[in-house]
Amino acid sequence: MKKAILLIVVIGIGAAIAGGWWYFNKGKVKNVTFRTVEVTRGDILSTISATGTVEPEELVDVGAQVAGQVLAFGKDEEGNEVDYGSPVAEGTLLAKIDDTTYTSDVALATAQLEQAKAGVESSQANLLQLKAKLDQARLDWERAQKLGPSEALAKSSYDSYKSAFEVAQADVSVGDASILQAKASVNQAEATLQKAQRNLGYCTIKSPVKGVIIDRRVNIGQTVVSSLNTPSLFLIAKDLRRMQVWVSVNEADIGKIYQGQLVTFTVSTYEGHTFKGVVGKIRLNATMTQNVVTYTVEVVTDNSSGKLLPYLTANVNFEVSRRDNVLEVANAALRWKPSIGQVAPEYQSVLNEPAEQGKGTGKKQRDPNAPKTQTSNYKKATLWVSENGLVKPIKVLAGTSDDTMTEVQGVGSTSSPQDELQEGLQVITGEQQMSAGSSGTVNPFTPQIGRSRPAGR
Repeated sequence: MKKAILLIVVIGIGAAIAGGWWYFNKGKVKNVTFRTVEVTRGDILSTISATGTVEPEELVDVGAQVAGQVLAFGKDEEGNEVDYGSPVAEGTLLAKIDDTTYTSDVALATAQLEQAKAGVESSQANLLQLKAKLDQARLDWERAQKLGPSEALAKSSYDSYKSAFEVAQADVSVGDASILQAKASVNQAEATLQKAQRNLGYCTIKSPVKGVIIDRRVNIGQTVVSSLNTPSLFLIAKDLRRMQVWVSVNEADIGKIYQGQLVTFTVSTYEGHTFKGVVGKIRLNATMTQNVVTYTVEVVTDNSSGKLLPYLTANVNFEVSRRDNVLEVANAALRWKPSIGQVAPEYQSVLNEPAEQGKGTGKKQRDPNAPKTQTSNYKKATLWVSENGLVKPIKVLAGTSDDTMTEVQGVGSTSSPQDELQEGLQVITGEQQMSAGSSGTVNPFTPQIGRSRPAGR
């Protein structure tokens, strides 16, 4: 009897505790609802983003090949002193370097040339004398040969005539060599003079091309010193109507870049304005910074408007894939996956299917307006919609994607035709939990399982 009473008391206490727990927590029981978005129609552009620098298409660095003090600057096409932004024509005087030393070098080289020429004339005159002595020695030797060593001609005299003739022959050869040496001295003096004259000409700095000066690196009175490295005086942009953007592209993205690829970019100084260009060249000399390998890509752009200035920072987007007027859905809708209890029984097998990483149907879809090298790979994906208090899947092919939206194409399901995926269809992107006890009202714009949609949805 006591045991029965004790059991009844225990059961009563348990019931009281359970009832109290339910009473105090009934307002905290949460109902799960879904966040949804519409399938819309629009344009999707997949891009690779990078940062670059605006550069003139062709730069000419004008330097000094001689050392000296800058005495004066020339005049540009508008008659003003050469300075930053000055337009110059080919051959325009840019600067004048002190030429006192080089003028003296030219005068010295000229005198040395004249001296060398006089040496040639002197050598030629000496040769004539040597040839005359050779003729006299030949005649004496011929007479001595006729007489021979005898009482009329002593043996010592005979030998002297012979020796004199041979010496005269050798002297003529020496005279010929002296002329050649003198002429070589003339050539050397002429080369020295040409070098001195060229150095003198280097004191006048002229523009090698027609263009605009974007940098002047010297001032009047400054001394430039030319040694192993040529000092730079002016930087001239040949044509500012055509510019380049040098873009650093990560090695992970460089395989998607190709010559002729469409590019858009912006610069901070012109907010809201987008510039266009094409990939001109991919440089193969990669650089590594903190174990990150990057390649420099040259983007060519038209600058007829003159808005782009050298060395502006550009935010560049390479157009990888573009799809116009296609069905699109938020990327979150493709990522969301329900629990098994939320799925209608006939569709629960879909949850066990492995995620598709391949190309879906195994074929490539091509935008007819895209370049021949541009394709979009489609892979299988699943969207979920609410139906009769549960959710059901819609099989789709996911294509081109940007940061927020992805192109989708319907492939039908076991119970629906292929046109089930339509513009305006509400697909689930996530869940939200609402308190069921604290308030009896629910946001009419929040999709509810098992409830009809508010008007206008």
